[in-house]
Amino acid sequence: MSNRDFSRRAFLQGSVVAGIGISLVPLGSRAFAALFEEQVTANPKPWYGSAGQARGRIDGVSKACGAKVFARDIRAQDMPGWPQRQGHALLLKATKADQLYAGLDLSMLSDELAPDRVVTAVDLARDGIAWPESHGPDPFLPEGQVPMFLGHPVAMLIWHDFERYRQAKKLLKFNDQVIRYGAKAEPYSRDPYGSFRFVRVAADDPFAADEFSSLKNTMLFPMIRDKKPSWSQGAKLDGDLTQQGLYHAERMQEQLASPPDDWLVFDERYTTQSIEPAALEPDNGNGWFDAASGTLHFVVATQCPFEVAEQCAHMLAPSKFAVQALTMHPGYTVGYGSKDNNIFVFYAALAALYGEGVPVRLANDRYEQFQSGIKRHPFDMHYQLAVSKQDQRFHIFRAHMDVDGGGRINYSPSVAAVGATAAQSIYYMPRSDLAATAYHSRGVEAGSMRGYGTLQTMAATEMMVDEVAERLGVDAIELRLKNAMQSGMKNTQGAIPAGALRLDEILHKAAEHPVWKERVARKARFDAEDPDNYYGVGFAICQKDFGTGAEAPMASVEFDAEGRISLRQIAIDMGTGMSTSQALLVADWLGHPADEIKTGVTEWAELALITSGNPYITSPAEQDAALKNPRWVARIASPSSATNSAYYSSHATREAARLLFNHGLWPAALNLWGQGIQGGLANPYVVRREEAHWVEGKLTASGMPPIAFAVLARKAHELGLVTGASVHGFNRWSWADAEFDIDGSRERVPLDAVALKYGNGASEEKKARINSHGFHLLDRLNVHYPDTQLNNAMVTYYSPVATLVEVKVNKGSGAAQVLSHHSWLECGRTIVPELVLGQLEGGIAMGIGHALLEEMPKYEGGPGEGQWNFNRYVLPRAKDVAVWAQSGEILPPLSPSDPPKGIAEVVMIPVVGAIVNAVAHATGKRLRDLPLTPARIKEALHG
Repeated sequence: MSNRDFSRRAFLQGSVVAGIGISLVPLGSRAFAALFEEQVTANPKPWYGSAGQARGRIDGVSKACGAKVFARDIRAQDMPGWPQRQGHALLLKATKADQLYAGLDLSMLSDELAPDRVVTAVDLARDGIAWPESHGPDPFLPEGQVPMFLGHPVAMLIWHDFERYRQAKKLLKFNDQVIRYGAKAEPYSRDPYGSFRFVRVAADDPFAADEFSSLKNTMLFPMIRDKKPSWSQGAKLDGDLTQQGLYHAERMQEQLASPPDDWLVFDERYTTQSIEPAALEPDNGNGWFDAASGTLHFVVATQCPFEVAEQCAHMLAPSKFAVQALTMHPGYTVGYGSKDNNIFVFYAALAALYGEGVPVRLANDRYEQFQSGIKRHPFDMHYQLAVSKQDQRFHIFRAHMDVDGGGRINYSPSVAAVGATAAQSIYYMPRSDLAATAYHSRGVEAGSMRGYGTLQTMAATEMMVDEVAERLGVDAIELRLKNAMQSGMKNTQGAIPAGALRLDEILHKAAEHPVWKERVARKARFDAEDPDNYYGVGFAICQKDFGTGAEAPMASVEFDAEGRISLRQIAIDMGTGMSTSQALLVADWLGHPADEIKTGVTEWAELALITSGNPYITSPAEQDAALKNPRWVARIASPSSATNSAYYSSHATREAARLLFNHGLWPAALNLWGQGIQGGLANPYVVRREEAHWVEGKLTASGMPPIAFAVLARKAHELGLVTGASVHGFNRWSWADAEFDIDGSRERVPLDAVALKYGNGASEEKKARINSHGFHLLDRLNVHYPDTQLNNAMVTYYSPVATLVEVKVNKGSGAAQVLSHHSWLECGRTIVPELVLGQLEGGIAMGIGHALLEEMPKYEGGPGEGQWNFNRYVLPRAKDVAVWAQSGEILPPLSPSDPPKGIAEVVMIPVVGAIVNAVAHATGKRLRDLPLTPARIKEALHG
């Protein structure tokens, strides 16, 4: 998920935002020890073996036994200091988008069941609620206006007890009389949410400087006319940068229209559907406004607690409620991206504010979640590819796509841009013209969801490449090998991807797999043995970016004199096993994993950071001015999203541990080895830090006797060496770095903030540097931030996955069934292989659902009308995903120093294209609209 937001900022625990004091107290913190026991994040039994490998998830027992508390589990009686009475709220939503809203009719409720409070647009305007601009306008539809979308909230009803709420909701639910409608009206319309174009023209040498690209020059933005993008015609090469880009785009379009005789020009359209994330935990929040102290206490399910708190503060600051403080309690949550930038949390905050002193819970049931929960964007894509008939090389790739963003903007501009820049998949495209526009529609709001636009576009690219191979009469994997990017080549934005691209290695493995090599013979045999079904084999590969271009990880690692290691991480474990992998990473430098880990930590006062502006669009001049303050960082915290834990969060954990090793454990080891006359047993040898190794939890180097970690920890404390480090990093497709004076030596590290703890035997001089938070906050020197022009790169970090699928298609019904699948994944260094395989298998199941099963109408008849649940929406089950016939291979790293890569999103993508290609192989029919339902396949077979 890249460049996902162009206006977000974060802040520190304890900050004042818009005059409101902010405190974040996670449900897993010590403040809730009675509710949320420590074994939730620290398994009571040893969870790792002597070799430092995980025996199970660090939170596995707690999760399996129900001790892992989600925000949805919380009631007022669970919260220390809250009133014991629990109120409940209900959102009423418009289910027509072509008539004026004419008010509410609650006459079906008796006086006893009438709500204690009704909140409408009139209340918000009167009370000065400044609804977040990125989620506006009209959080509640005013009377006399046409709804922006199906499911547009019109009012919030609040009851101060559960039983009256329950009975009233039964009468109101599915009741067409509750919301009154007036005259027919023109549907709501507005300008596109965002429109982008990325043009690249390479030099003849793919490793030479580009003639034109987004990174070298600029990305392109259109004029908007009649609510559609308008690109000027007749652009000139000697014009401004936009004109130059359009000039190259027009030349490509002309060549595609009149190609050379040697070119095959592929020209087709692809469409994808709206998808429900189907997270186990529907959206929810629970809050209490204490008017006496002016404090809003708020339990919230979100992937981005910092940003929710900041936006809540801005929303409430101008209101008549005189909010003085916001105490927010983020809990464990899960949402496949759908709880990032989610409007629901602000409705939940309003429910608490209007609760009249009673804690109020707003929580979707499944019907409500379908009606208003964030959806995956439907894409309509027009793809053109020019390929040489002689050598099968790709020449021009042109992809123009329309993205349905639903009724509110959310991340639609970013999803459109990311989808466009991902469309090249693994292929080197010498010339490309990629454009995407995100539009408003009357559908349910679409936003952040696993895949983030890339699932839609890369799956289509794999369908296209497979069909091009068929038209050329060449092997589909051989065609891919001829056009796969090589290390050092540039993507369609003109940026060079990080590190080694091992695409050839994966493709060669796939080409040698028996299912692929023997597919013709296997099909002949299967079709003969099972005359009711067609058999087919399909393959697809892709590489997906991870990160946002404004990642800001934080971590703190320290050890006590007894050798117990503790780790604090700002990232939230949303079920990925991040807490386990981060704890294991500490062993890289400290010899064994962390004994205790806290995730979702919000208190980082020791770093004293400040920020300003926008991390994506900060100008070089603004950045240079801000950097004069050694406490300034481009961003303080990034949400737990964008597959960012394995690489970005790990960076902070490893850098903190590295500082402890270099300035604590290593000098302690030298002291121990050097004891005795003439420099002790170390003197005859040359003992270098780079030759140090941990062997079974003991440190050795250059023939020195191994020393147990506990002994080293005790010595480091005795000598007053560095025994704790809190760090902050920033990545804009490259890491910020700075010099620091660390315990007497100057060192350049890929961090922009460092605070240190010293051992118990530290000198008085060292102790004097320690502030009230127990750390010595260092002043950075010669800091360097990545160029802001790198924003135009959009992505430089990739993880590749390929999947080979066997399917059968019933000749009568058209139903397609996955028989088996095998995947290859390259993710750098694997921290916990079992977690990676779990992500792979789960992602493939989601991809199979996207390819074959999951579908609902986007507008009328769809979820916005409030009638959808899992009785109508088909999710993949074990029988659909070949659960007993699946396999996967993780490529070993090139070296032990390979960084881990984010894979949570990429693992679901190639199976989509592979299934479509397998159905084409089985039936001889190419389908380009997802999902491949039995009806669609049957129509292709018999239509």
